[in-house]
Order: sequence, then C-alpha cells, then structure tokens
Amino acid sequence: MIEIEIKVRADHAPVLDRILEMGALKVRTEDHLDVYYNAPHRDFAKTDEALRLRSVNGGTRMTYKGRKLDSVSKTREEFETPVDGTAAKGILVSLGFFESGIVKKTRDIYSYGDLTICFDSVDGLGEFVEVETVADSDVDLHRERLFDFLESIGIKKEDSIRTSYLEMLMEK
Repeated sequence: MIEIEIKVRADHAPVLDRILEMGALKVRTEDHLDVYYNAPHRDFAKTDEALRLRSVNGGTRMTYKGRKLDSVSKTREEFETPVDGTAAKGILVSLGFFESGIVKKTRDIYSYGDLTICFDSVDGLGEFVEVETVADSDVDLHRERLFDFLESIGIKKEDSIRTSYLEMLMEK
C-alpha cells in the first residue's frame, strides 16, 4: 500500500474552522510516542527510510516507511502491524538496531471522504496539519487531489514540507 501524505506547518484554528465548514468529522484524539530505530547495516537517514515503534493510547504498532517516491510530498510505501512494544524493542535491539530519536505529539484526526486530516501538536516543534490517503495505483492523481484539497482550504502547494518530525527535531 502506498501512503500519500502532505504536511504543512499551520495554526490549527483557521484550518479546523474551514474543514468543519466543509463537513469533516472528528474521528479521535491520540497521544503518540514514536521511537525511531536505525539499522546496523545501513543508515536510514541516508537511505530515506524509517522504522519506528509508535505507542498510542496503550497499544504499540511497528511501522516501516520506504523511500519517498517523489520530490513534492511524503508519498512512500508503508508497512504497519500491531506488536507487543516490549518484545518488539527487545527483538530490534537484539538484532543490532538502535534508537535514533523520539517524537512526542498529540494528534487530532478528522475524516473528509476518503481523506484523513491530522492536526499534530509536536513537542518542541509546534503545530502542523497532515492530509493523507492511501492508494494502490494512480499515485500522481491522488497526490494532486490532496494538493487541490489543501488549496481549497487556503494552503498553497509550495507550503508543503517533506522533512519528517524526527529530522526537524534533530536539526534543532
């Protein structure tokens, strides 16, 4: 499955007002603790990959994100599965993987048709909005649809950010 995601730095209030006027519905609020790991055999920062354990409201999911597939969004192949957080960390460390960073955030999730709109408050970075969808094909078409949606709520294509929260925190 390909996750097509566009992220922008934005104050939440005006964007939230716009999407609610359009009919978006709140799904839930989540507190995320993301622990990222790097591999002993290659540097994920250099290969543009990510491996993380995400703890959310008492559960843990392991996620692998492949290289970004274009130069304007965060579109990439993604695999995710529920895991026992303690066991998964033990397996990773035993195999030589090591912690490369931690991101803490609160995420308010909204739904608008087949789009997911996330309002992220990231510790140490501030407020962001992510719009995403998933696709098996026609990735370019879906990505342009996301940019069109953002335009409809007053956010320009050139405002998109491809840098991950982890990269932003490491640059600080």
